[in-house]
Parts: sequence; structure tokens; C-alpha cells
Amino acid sequence: MVEVLDCSLESLAKAAEAVARGGLIVYPTDTVYGLGCNPYHGEAVKRVFEVKGRMGKPLPLLVSSPHEAFRIAEFNPNALKAAGLFWPGALTLVLKAKPQAPRGLGGGSLIGVRWPRHREACRLIMLCGGLLVGTSANPTGEPPALTAEEAEDKLGGSVDLILDGGRAPLGKPSTVLDLSNSKPKLLRVGVISEREILEGLDLGG
Repeated sequence: MVEVLDCSLESLAKAAEAVARGGLIVYPTDTVYGLGCNPYHGEAVKRVFEVKGRMGKPLPLLVSSPHEAFRIAEFNPNALKAAGLFWPGALTLVLKAKPQAPRGLGGGSLIGVRWPRHREACRLIMLCGGLLVGTSANPTGEPPALTAEEAEDKLGGSVDLILDGGRAPLGKPSTVLDLSNSKPKLLRVGVISEREILEGLDLGG
């Protein structure tokens, strides 16, 4: 059976150690439960794709602070504005990857980044070096896990450790916005509505 721990600092450190060894973990975020690994560990990333059964969809990253996002992604004026409006929170930005960004996540020259509004998640990500794969903890095509119990039911045999932080407060995936070029493209509507995005970035016309 997979080990399920609370989100004490000791447990977060144990989860970070598992990530450093190339393990896969499940952890709580503000939106839904995430399936994570070290994005620079090629074999771990490959395992995430296998566990998800994910073909053709890139893996997003969660960051512990905007600084970590700026380090790996190119922020144009629209991206800076969006981050200022919606971070920390439920907006994933798809941007051009910098040379030091992790490779092999399926996005080619682009990378998806999000700074979550969740204290334990941010502490965990910081302990993992500032970046953590942040795809939802479920096989592709199934509803995302909103509790540790749901995540264990879906992925328990495929991960090394699960952190239980209670029910995910927002209960919906993040909104995904591609701002990699001059024309913004909404890829997925989640917690943040299309109207909020259009009005926030003054794109309503």
C-alpha cells in the first residue's frame, strides 16, 4: 500500500526526498490534487506520462514563487499582467520556455507554469527546488481527484507517496491561457472564467 501522510513539515520534507530520488507523489493544491515529480528527472517524467496514459498533452509545472517562473519562461507584457492579476491562483500560463527550462514535458518550445494559492503546496515545491510537475492526479479522461482518498483510488498503486491536505478548496482545474505570442489563446476554462480573463487583460473588444 502507498504511504499516505499529513502535510506537516516533516511529511513535506519526506515527499521532497522522494521527488529528489525520482519518485512520484500526489499532493494537494488549491484547485485539485496534483501528481508530481522532479521535472528535470527524465525517467520520473516518463513515469508520469505512463501513469496518466497521457498522449499529446504536455505536463504543466507548479512554481513556489514568480521568481521560479521567470527563471524558466519568457514573460511578455500580457503574461506579466495576467500573473499580476491572477497569481497566486488558478491560472496556468503557457509561455515560451527559456533554455534552462526542463525538457521532455511534451510542450516543445513552450512551457505551462502556475503559482498556486496553497501554503502547503508552495512549501513542498520550495523544498523540491522551486519547480514540480503539476498535472492532475488521475488517469487522463477521468475526473480529477479532489481528496487524498480519491487520488489513492485512482493512482495508489502507481505513486510512491500521497500527501493528504483535506479536500481541494476550489474543486476545479486551473484555467489555461496561452500567452506565448501576441494573440492570447484560451486553452481551457477552469476556475477562472473566460470573461474574467478577457476583462482582466482588456481583451473584450
